Amino acid sequence: MSKADRLGVSSSFARAQPVSVSSRRAAIAEATGAPTSGVLPPSEVPIEALTHNPLNLREELTEIEEMAESLKVRGQLQPLAVATRMSFMEAHPGQIEGLGRAPYVVIDGNRRLAAARLAGLKTMQIHVNDSLAASAADILESALIANIHRVDVAPMDQARALQELVEVHGSQASVAKRLGKTPAWVSQRLTLLNLTPELQEQVESGELKVEPARRIGRLPQEAQAAAAEESAAAVNPPRQRTSPPPSTVNGVNAVNTPAARRIVIKGTTAPEIAEQLASQLSPADLAAVVQILSARPS
Repeated sequence: MSKADRLGVSSSFARAQPVSVSSRRAAIAEATGAPTSGVLPPSEVPIEALTHNPLNLREELTEIEEMAESLKVRGQLQPLAVATRMSFMEAHPGQIEGLGRAPYVVIDGNRRLAAARLAGLKTMQIHVNDSLAASAADILESALIANIHRVDVAPMDQARALQELVEVHGSQASVAKRLGKTPAWVSQRLTLLNLTPELQEQVESGELKVEPARRIGRLPQEAQAAAAEESAAAVNPPRQRTSPPPSTVNGVNAVNTPAARRIVIKGTTAPEIAEQLASQLSPADLAAVVQILSARPS
């Protein structure tokens, strides 16, 4: 069986002619069967030839079912950005165990890969770029740039990725320049990491919205809980209690006093009604009722 058959890749992979590679890369290739960067990349491979990036920006792959349905109906519209397993292993020797035997590591498109597996796709289109796996910072940066404008990247995940880039490049200004963003944009997102662990959990759950969370993150941690409560109260103010309607007699306001009360009439004849009204109303209220009744048409 040929190496191409063992790896399960397309015939174009088998026909590709390798170029000179380092002795270290050649030794790892011989031991693992992973392709080297000297192999011309295929444009389509079996889905088994792909593995998820263990350094993926997203801690959780969200809305997989919805994307799987889209893949079933519309097919794959955008190739996955991948690196050869060899280049990834050279840059990240500590991540080898989680790669399995797949010859390609997905750098951008891990969510699409998960959805494709759920949808039952047999092959996927790929674009191979080994430079994406040159270092951990490059993978993180590539993934972050690809996801800046995507709504499914959690704000806390984005903030953690930015912090790692700051540690690599030395300053927020350098990271902002590499991402094509302003320093203020980077700084605003990093403020989420200044929140207390409890408030960070609220941001991740959606209980605390991102915009107020960024403002609260600028405060000392001992003042953040109170600020978060104020923010929640402003968004969801308590309901105001409404006063009960005034008591009525035959659909007419019985009295117009600060402490309105219900008038109970048990009689049916005019004298009985008059007697009970007189016993329950003050002279002024009784006169007002008589005036109202006198004004009604007979």
